[in-house]
Formats: sequence, C-alpha cells, structure tokens
Amino acid sequence: MNTPAITIRRLGADEALSSVEALAEVLVDCVHGGASVSFMAPLPFEKAMAFWRGVVEGVQRGERVLLVAENGEGRIVGTVQLITGLPENQPHRADVAKMLVHRRARRQGIAHRLMAAVDDVARAQGKTVLVLDTVTGGDAERLYERAGWVRVGCVPNYALMPDGAPCGTTFFCKQL
Repeated sequence: MNTPAITIRRLGADEALSSVEALAEVLVDCVHGGASVSFMAPLPFEKAMAFWRGVVEGVQRGERVLLVAENGEGRIVGTVQLITGLPENQPHRADVAKMLVHRRARRQGIAHRLMAAVDDVARAQGKTVLVLDTVTGGDAERLYERAGWVRVGCVPNYALMPDGAPCGTTFFCKQL
C-alpha cells in the first residue's frame, strides 16, 4: 500500500532521547492492544518510558539502531530496532526487536517499510544474518514471511500475552 505521508528514519542518540515519550505512547498502545512484546497489561507509562531510556543508552553505546516511522505531522507511529551489540563470535549477525506500529496507523504498509529499512541498515553495517521472534499464530508471522524471513522453529508457552495467557513464540531468520 502506498503511504506517502509516512517517513522512515534512523534516530541518533539525542533525537532518540527527545523521542522517549512518543515511543512510550506507541509501546503502551501496542501492549494495551494485546501485543506480546515483553510487557504485561496494563503497562504504566513511566515503565514504558524507562524501557525507552534504556534503548537510548544502547543507541548511545552503538549497540542498537533505532528506526521510527513518522506520519505527515512528524508524529512517531511505529518503530523497530536492530540490536548489533552481540558477542564477538557473531559480528555478522543482528537481532530485530520491538517492531511496533500504533493501532491507529496499522494497515498502511508501515510495518513492511520498517522491516525493509532495518534490512537496509543491517546490510550497510555488514550484517548477513538477522534473527527475530514473534507470537506464534499472530499477524506478524505473515508480515515476516512476505518480507523474506524463514521460520526456523516454535517454542510452545515461551512467553505470556499482556493479559497473562501463555503463548508460543516462533523464531525467524533472514540471510542478507
């Protein structure tokens, strides 16, 4: 789908720090919408802000790349991270994490564009293997498969949904 009003860009450490509140809004919305992204509902806004401050520290150390999707008004409506601070025997690999799109901005191709952008950043950094995980049976599985990711396995009852119900997790990889 064409989303000309959406801009995907990488945030440096200073911009990331000034965007903590907007990023927290996206995270809280996703968790309250039922996304299993490491947090339980209800997610207090301060806890979400603390999470993003930790992400900013990773960006400052060069261990994470933070990408955002902004709407035509410059408001953050989505985000994804590339975790590059991995053990020394994995310099060719990165993890993709916290691919989030605010519920009001879904079904506009934003997630697909974020995933394409994270691939581009990974390639530019010389990464050849990407790994991510998602809720088994969720909408994200189809997104990742359409974007060229390969399902490598599922672990039943790996995590909890925000309401406390157990859920399986499916692991994906992508060779760049």
